[in-house]
Amino acid sequence: MTFDSHAQTPNPLAPDWLRPPADANELAAGLWPSSASRTSAGELVLGGVRASDLAAEFGTPLYIIDEADARARAAELLAVFQAEFARIGTNAKVYYAGKAFLSTEVVRWMIAAGLNIDVCSGGELAVALAGGAEPSRLGFHGNNKSLAELDQATRVGIGTIVIDSEIEIGRVAEAAARNGRVQNVRLRVNSGVHAHTHEFLATSHEDQKFGIVLTDAPRLVGLIRAQAALNFVGLHCHIGSQIFGADGFAESAARLLDVHAALLADGPVPELNLGGGFGIAYTSADEPTPIRELAVALADIVATECTRLNIPVPVLAFEPGRVIIGPAGVSLYRVGTTKAVDVSGTTRLYVSVDGGMSDNVRPALYGADYAVRLADRTSDIAPELVRIAGKHCESGDIVVDADYLPGDVTPGDLLAVPATGAYCWALSNNYNYQGRAPVVAVLNGAARVLVRGETIADLLARDTGAALSAPTNGGIS
Repeated sequence: MTFDSHAQTPNPLAPDWLRPPADANELAAGLWPSSASRTSAGELVLGGVRASDLAAEFGTPLYIIDEADARARAAELLAVFQAEFARIGTNAKVYYAGKAFLSTEVVRWMIAAGLNIDVCSGGELAVALAGGAEPSRLGFHGNNKSLAELDQATRVGIGTIVIDSEIEIGRVAEAAARNGRVQNVRLRVNSGVHAHTHEFLATSHEDQKFGIVLTDAPRLVGLIRAQAALNFVGLHCHIGSQIFGADGFAESAARLLDVHAALLADGPVPELNLGGGFGIAYTSADEPTPIRELAVALADIVATECTRLNIPVPVLAFEPGRVIIGPAGVSLYRVGTTKAVDVSGTTRLYVSVDGGMSDNVRPALYGADYAVRLADRTSDIAPELVRIAGKHCESGDIVVDADYLPGDVTPGDLLAVPATGAYCWALSNNYNYQGRAPVVAVLNGAARVLVRGETIADLLARDTGAALSAPTNGGIS
C-alpha cells in the first residue's frame, strides 16, 4: 500500500521543501541511476545486482557506480553539446572533471565516450595516464601547481595547462622550454559572475583564489604570447557549482566574448572554455536544467554575441563532472542504532549508520541535502521523519539531514543514499581512523571493485610507530 502525502501532516521539524511522500519506498525519478529498480520482494537492484548481495560481498559503507549509466551520461552530454555547437558553425570539446571522481576505469569510460579529462594535481594526472588517456587529451588546472607538477605535465606532453596567475606564466614557459615543447595554455579569468543553483550574482570583481580579474586579461595574454614556449588557445572561466539554469552562463559568456574579441586584434584565440558546474538532483525538490536545454541556450548566446561582435565563433570547451558521475552513484549503509528524539513535543527519529562524514563530508562542509531509502526491503508502515547520522564523534556528522522512511526502520536494515557518485569518495577521509570505503561498479548483473577499501591494517601501515609485524587491532579489519 502507499500513503497519500496530501492527507498527512508534515512533521514541523522538516524543512519547508520536504513533504511526506505518498510512498516512502519509491525511487524518485531523477535521483537514481537508470538501472535502479526493486525486486518483487522490495529489494533495491542496481546494475542487475541486489543491494544485499553487494553488502555481503563488499561490506558497508559502500560506494556503488552504475557503469552503464555513467557511460551513457558522458556520451549523451558530448553528443548534445557537439550537435548544438555544430548548429552555430563550430565544435564543442568536453573535458570530464576528474575531481568529481577519478579512477583508472572511469578514465577509460570517459575516453571511450569521446571525452577529454581535466586533472588538478600530479596525482590525478598519474591516474589519468595509468588509465590509458593520451596526454594530449588532458587539461591541467590548479591555482598552485608545483614546479614538479608543471615539469611532469610538460614532459609527458599534456594537452593544455590553465594558467591561474601571472607568476605561472614564467613557470609554465620554463618547464615547457626545458622539456622541448611549445605548451598550449588557457588563462583563467573571473568574469564577475557567480552562480549557484537557480540564482546568479553579477559584479565587476570576484574575491576568490582562482584566476585573474577579467580586465587584466589583455596584459597577461600579451605576456603569454611573448613566451616562445607557450601557445595561447583561449580564456577559461568557471562560475560555480551545482548550477540550475543558463542565465549565469549566458552573462559570463557575454563578458568573456567581449575580451575574446579584443584579444583577436593581436593574434588567434581559437577556443573559449566556459567551465562546468551543471547541477543535478539530490532530493525530490531539486529541478536541474536538462542538458539539452543548457546546450541550446549556451549555443544561442554564443552565436548571438559573436554576431554582435562580428567575430568568428570559437571552439567551445566545457568541464562537467558531477552531472556525469553524480547520479550514477549510490552509497550503501547498514543501520546500527535508532533513537527517537523529542524536540519541543515533536519527534525526530535518528537513524545511525556505519559510515558518515568520512565517506560523505558534503553535508558537514556545505549543508548539502540528500535523500535516503530502505535498500533491502520495502514497508507499508507510515513514513516518519528521519535524520541519518554517521558514527563519528562529531555532532555535525549527518549523512541525510531530513527525509521520510517507513517508521519501522530498524537496526540491521540496509539504507541507500542516491546521487553520491561525485565528490563523496573524492573527499573521503580517515576521521576517527575509519578506513575509506571501497568503490564498486555494477553492470549487467555483475560487480567489480574500482577502488579497494582500506582496512585498519592499511591505516596502521602508515603509522611509523606501529609494530607492523604484530598488529594489535583486536581482529578488526
